[in-house]
Amino acid sequence: MSQQVVVVGAGYAGAGTVKSFEDAIQPGEAELTWVSDTDYHLVLHEAHRVIRKPEVESKVAIPVEEIKDDDTNFVKGRVTEIDADEQVVHTGDGDEIDYDYLLVAVGSATAFFGIDGLREHALTLKTLDDAREIHQAVKTAGQEATTTEPATVLVGGAGLSGIQSAGEIAEYRDDHKAPIDIELVEGLDSVFPNNDPEVQGAIRKRLDEKDIAVSTGEFISKVDEHAVYLGGAEAEYYDEDDDGDAPAREDIDFSEDLIKEYDVLLWTGGITGQPEVEDFHLHADDRSNRVYAESTFETSDENVFAIGDTALVEQGDEEFAPPTAQAAWQAAEVAGENLARAVRGAPLKSWRHEDKGTLISVGEEAVAHDVKAAGFEVPINTFGGPAAKALKKAVASRWIADVSGYGRALNAWNDM
Repeated sequence: MSQQVVVVGAGYAGAGTVKSFEDAIQPGEAELTWVSDTDYHLVLHEAHRVIRKPEVESKVAIPVEEIKDDDTNFVKGRVTEIDADEQVVHTGDGDEIDYDYLLVAVGSATAFFGIDGLREHALTLKTLDDAREIHQAVKTAGQEATTTEPATVLVGGAGLSGIQSAGEIAEYRDDHKAPIDIELVEGLDSVFPNNDPEVQGAIRKRLDEKDIAVSTGEFISKVDEHAVYLGGAEAEYYDEDDDGDAPAREDIDFSEDLIKEYDVLLWTGGITGQPEVEDFHLHADDRSNRVYAESTFETSDENVFAIGDTALVEQGDEEFAPPTAQAAWQAAEVAGENLARAVRGAPLKSWRHEDKGTLISVGEEAVAHDVKAAGFEVPINTFGGPAAKALKKAVASRWIADVSGYGRALNAWNDM
């Protein structure tokens, strides 16, 4: 009987691992079961496009049946528990799926850092439904506002997700001539925190050109139905933002509260592990609830691997791979091969993340920074214009082609 391999999750890490494993395994060596709570893969780093144009969802949501081989079994369900003794995963729908080797790539959840009222009142952008909800909220706010009393959309967090979401809201505002004011709120001292000042300046310039206000240097302390409060000391922060590298935020010397009223609040300021991870019985970080994994993706259980936002993948002494799409799809290529190697009893490969630069959109504009492609480093460190926009499109389209096909990638090009 061939061995049973199970991959959980349909994000970059999960979908990429499925494709890689299918390429690496020989007929009859193993049977693959793919489990996810959605029956599509979401190109999450382009999901913000749906905020402006809901019809783009057909370009960024790829059905799993279009991705997997015919021999791969797909089960729709949310994994709620791993029984390591019996080597069975349990779903919320009651499915029990046996495995010899399991790879966990369930992604991340939004971190609210204990900020009073934030979870209850803020929208987030993690799923296709989230993008639809943000679009509808912005649309409704614009329709109910007037030129003398415009609606206010606040975006908390000026990392990649916050910047790109604000850019799409601005494009919606301009396309529909909607009376909407947009403001990014970032607790650290600049947009795209902890990055090169050159790229921060390039992004800030484009935010200004899109008439997106920016407030930095004040953390959100609490939120109610109509306003966010800045500068209070009620929140207990830890060292994770949507780029995974923010400094620790405890014991901040807050100033007197400032109040910003809003009609729509979008929170993009952090990630944490999925709550179910606590029931996976794997060694995980107490604060972020993310699973510790070696550079081979092995976890505390020798038959269970973990990658993507689910995992803290070792990259050296107390260093871990960033929780980014770029890192996830790089890791997936090696993870799929390692699953095949595990089936054969062969030595596993170690993986190290290679930073290939940053591409970030602000509506129809884009900024490229420190880009390396196919081993070639672009001689200009930071640039925008048509070249940056084309690179951003090319990266998104390449991923779509890799997991689906060139036809879908070409169809998606104009909307990326």
